[in-house]
Amino acid sequence: MRIPQGQNVPFWAWIRTYTDGMQAAEIELKFIVADVRALRSAANALGFKLVTERTFESNVLYDSPDRQLRNRRQILRLRHYGERCTVTHKRQSAAGESDVRYKTRIETESIVEDCDALAEIFTQLGYGPVFQYEKFRTEWDMDEGHLVLDETPIGVWAELEGPPAWIDSMLEKLCVSPELRTTESYGKLFLRWKEATGSSAEHLTFDGIAACAEVATLATVAP
Repeated sequence: MRIPQGQNVPFWAWIRTYTDGMQAAEIELKFIVADVRALRSAANALGFKLVTERTFESNVLYDSPDRQLRNRRQILRLRHYGERCTVTHKRQSAAGESDVRYKTRIETESIVEDCDALAEIFTQLGYGPVFQYEKFRTEWDMDEGHLVLDETPIGVWAELEGPPAWIDSMLEKLCVSPELRTTESYGKLFLRWKEATGSSAEHLTFDGIAACAEVATLATVAP
């Protein structure tokens, strides 16, 4: 499915679900999760349908050496989610189409049969891996939108994706206060975490952050 061209289609009608492959407007909002069990219970009580149980996810962002995509506020990503591999491109929505309270991007995504082959194609085109991030993701759906729970090496977040009115309704029902909400990407959250902790980790991976934490601990106890 592609965004209709030259048709008077409401912007919110292009919402996608996480597992679908298409070009669509992605409207979402993250919030910090202090109690994973409580969120799972609340999701069930609100009528969310479990789509994917807790599954490991690995993501690699690609860019040119001079960061052309970042400068244009775009991303190019390969994602392994369980047995599935997807390629994703994200760009800014047109001016005036987004609400600053939510993160809104135009996303083009497709399932890939051979992620390694596509990674090599990116390399030959001048796009190399620049950032890797990992998490364990659980995924729920309901008719109006989508909920995911992301357990990362630096904390636990959830994301609501769907029409703004639905997101607002779910935030209220889940009792998510404004100070817990964010539109920042995991890359930006990682940079904030690095500033706060002084970690030397370069990627948001479980092994990488654990290794840096171990080195830091050894340094503090060294004679």
